[in-house]
Amino acid sequence: MKNDVLSLEGFTMEKIEGLIGVAQDIKKDPKAYAWDLEGKTLLSIFEKPSLRTRISFELAMKQLGGHTITIDSQSTPMGKKESIEDTAKVASRYADIIMARMYSHADLIKLAQNASVPVINGLTNKFHPCQILSDLLTIKEKKGKFEGLKLAYFGDADNNVTHCLLLGCAIMGINIHVACPKGYWPQVDVLQKAIALASGSEVVVGECPENAARKADIIYTDSWMSYHIKEEEKPRRIRDLMPFQVTSRLMKAANKGAMFMNCLPAQRGMEQSAEVIDGPQSIVFDQAENRLHMQKAILLYSEGIA
Repeated sequence: MKNDVLSLEGFTMEKIEGLIGVAQDIKKDPKAYAWDLEGKTLLSIFEKPSLRTRISFELAMKQLGGHTITIDSQSTPMGKKESIEDTAKVASRYADIIMARMYSHADLIKLAQNASVPVINGLTNKFHPCQILSDLLTIKEKKGKFEGLKLAYFGDADNNVTHCLLLGCAIMGINIHVACPKGYWPQVDVLQKAIALASGSEVVVGECPENAARKADIIYTDSWMSYHIKEEEKPRRIRDLMPFQVTSRLMKAANKGAMFMNCLPAQRGMEQSAEVIDGPQSIVFDQAENRLHMQKAILLYSEGIA
């Protein structure tokens, strides 16, 4: 059985704690892992633009002793002249691991089902597991625990980050409260899975930002303008989502030591105010750095080493 990382479905608290432990060890002593993937090749496939995912995976593979081939799917016949199934089978003959950042989660599943090597989800329209595993690493570093914490998410909740936050928080015992307008709720199947996974923790979705922020330990938001949003849709989205902007007033409703998180990229004056993201409670760049360390742990896991 190969170790794909397609979403957080099927992950347990023990498995996530294990990945976090490996990432923490790598962060403390990266040289101890410098040759763990010697001779291995990662094929990175990008349909969507990327900064953190591309840099962190390429650096992670290099610093583990392997190397990366990165391709833009637009420069290949994948999904057009050649089926995704055939692409997966061919790529598996060349590479040891495939990381794909794709628009359609269904296409990623198809890629994984036909690849004989591990496939890692670098982001799809439904899930972003690498980001949330990295976020959980950051939360563990900053708070020292998961159980009993409250994470409040604000804005567009029908996206890959919110979906994985729901699953990740439920698995790890973090109370998660999502505040979003009607029409921007998480997908029903994901919400139901999160509720089923939660054991003693809360999974709440509502339309009141103040209620969600109250006594929160972590305030989290994400871009209102995902890559698939059309230009003509932006004014309506701004109007709908502005009441859910994270401001200093909203931060004051949270616990005194609350942290602000955004997986980036961020637009000041949109999903959060500049004073929040650039303020003392913001840990967004620690969050971004931890993508590298967790990416290494995920690569080792995919190869059965971690």
